[in-house]
Amino acid sequence: MKIQLLEKKHDKEGFDSETPLLDNYIRRQASQDVKKDLSAVYVLPDENDKVLGYYTLSSSSISRMDMPVDLIRKFPPSYADLPAVLLGRLAVDKDSKGNGYGPHLLMDAMERTLGLADQLGVLALIVDPIDQKAVDFYQKYGFILLPDINKMFIAVDTIRKS
Repeated sequence: MKIQLLEKKHDKEGFDSETPLLDNYIRRQASQDVKKDLSAVYVLPDENDKVLGYYTLSSSSISRMDMPVDLIRKFPPSYADLPAVLLGRLAVDKDSKGNGYGPHLLMDAMERTLGLADQLGVLALIVDPIDQKAVDFYQKYGFILLPDINKMFIAVDTIRKS
């Protein structure tokens, strides 16, 4: 199954991850965000173009004050904000859970982040976990929680090494 950019042909109306915020996004807002260049939406469709899972990527930054001290020491103090890619949303349809699609989508997002990092400055991939289940998921893949701002990150160097 190939992950691809969201297109009109993709059937997203029946998507149900059991998280209304994520379901409403893919059904109602995703296409608008793509048209307005606010995010790139990648979908995992089945053979009939029904969306089984999706994630979004957009440019972002993270304040140096929110990063761990051991990482910040490596960068000049003149950088108040550090470049990052935001993995804004990641969801899998409830009927497709347990098939490894979540990790597959995350690995694809990490690979695309590496591709971007080869073309422009990117320090980390960041996420805003929606709940503790999401925190647990991302921690399994090396993301570090920044509890003061409720974000998680993984350094691009860490992605490269894995």
